[in-house]
Amino acid sequence: MKNGKQCFGVIIGTRAYFNSELARDVKTQLLKVISELGYEYVILPEDATPTGSSSIETLEDGVKCARLFREHRDEIDGIIVSLPNFGYEIGIINAISRAELHVPVLVQACDDDNDKVDLDSRRDAFCGKISVCNNLYQYGIPYSLTSLHTYSIYSEDLMKDLRRFAGVCAVVGTLRHCRIGQIGTRPLGFNTCRGSEKLLQRSGITVVPADLSELIFAAQEIDDNDPALIRKLQDIHAYAKVPATYEDKLRTQAKFGVAVENWVRENQVDAVALQCWDSLEKNYGAAPCITMAMLGDMGIPCACETDITGAVSMLALRLASSNAPALADWNNNFADDRNTCVCTHCGNFPKSFIGNDDLKLTPLGVLGRTLGKVRTFGAIDAKVSAGNFTFFRISTDDPAGKIRAYLGEGTITDQPYGMDGCIAVTHVDKLQRLMKHICRNGFEHHVALVRGEVAGVLKDAIENYLGWDLYVHNDKDEEA
Repeated sequence: MKNGKQCFGVIIGTRAYFNSELARDVKTQLLKVISELGYEYVILPEDATPTGSSSIETLEDGVKCARLFREHRDEIDGIIVSLPNFGYEIGIINAISRAELHVPVLVQACDDDNDKVDLDSRRDAFCGKISVCNNLYQYGIPYSLTSLHTYSIYSEDLMKDLRRFAGVCAVVGTLRHCRIGQIGTRPLGFNTCRGSEKLLQRSGITVVPADLSELIFAAQEIDDNDPALIRKLQDIHAYAKVPATYEDKLRTQAKFGVAVENWVRENQVDAVALQCWDSLEKNYGAAPCITMAMLGDMGIPCACETDITGAVSMLALRLASSNAPALADWNNNFADDRNTCVCTHCGNFPKSFIGNDDLKLTPLGVLGRTLGKVRTFGAIDAKVSAGNFTFFRISTDDPAGKIRAYLGEGTITDQPYGMDGCIAVTHVDKLQRLMKHICRNGFEHHVALVRGEVAGVLKDAIENYLGWDLYVHNDKDEEA
């Protein structure tokens, strides 16, 4: 990350007997697109190698490039290899292997024009890409591929592939060093939310625990005139409709929100798993749903019921999409359409995920019947607007000693559903097959959802770099 922006090390591969102007043109256009997308780059100077145009060919060129990349180790999130022609594998593979950055690598190659294959115009990059990938495989260096084997450097496919690769780099780079806040213990009735901190740590995911009482005491100590509390009250009113009958209760809710946000900032966590059911309502007198939703819209995904692996799943979706994810139950069937399912939770979906302004703060539905409406106030009641979505879930398979995951895409529909809480009516092709996979492999009832279609980003990140067992439902790559 450079200047707060994602940064890529760029390698332009070439061979001396190909037209150097073709390489120069590719470099110019590639860097232009990278900049237009808001990313930074690191590349050899124009005159650093004998072939010019920042291109690398020989071992010596690769060593120079590796040295430059090492100097920017803390900035480079991924490496882009572009082949304007066949390239020369020796320079490219030494640049990457000697730099030892251990970041994602994207291999892109350019189309030939079939009416321009004379010695001054031909590229042969179609073949050269196979050679580069072969070397990466031999050296044990994971890499990503573009949507098409080759295409014009002026194609819109380049912009799409760079965005997708940026998502891969964000997922891999953050999950390898992320911190997941655990506020409170797992509720007694939720064995399904068990997970292994040790297996997560093997993938670089650190769990940062705090006793729920610490946050309750911190909230109770916040002064009624604290500027942060006053701002939080204003923010909640702007976020959702607050019934007048619960206006006095809102201060209790807002204090907890301030306390949690302070703890998140002080402990530098990337996502949170928070105990809700039902200690917070009993011992503090409010539900945390609005706090969790607002954290999600601030870039800190928040899972309830202390679902740590659920929080990791949410974080992965946020990194892949840059959108706020939600955590939901696969909850209700449609007898007349076995590919439709209601995904819901008590009321913690972020506003941007809901996709409309029709949010109302209410007591929790189920717990409100047993603990009382006043003590359970703070949940969001809303119907999620239609659109495409991606679903994702990881689970620590302790008996097998590995992390497992499933992934897929679907659509949220406008179908009405008369239930309280946050409601998303979802359609997933071959849903029954997915449910069988979830049940047969011991996955949790929670699933992370995000707007947009980013299954390809997560598939690339997981299969090529993170090494988790992954099932991709209705895999588009296999169908292509």
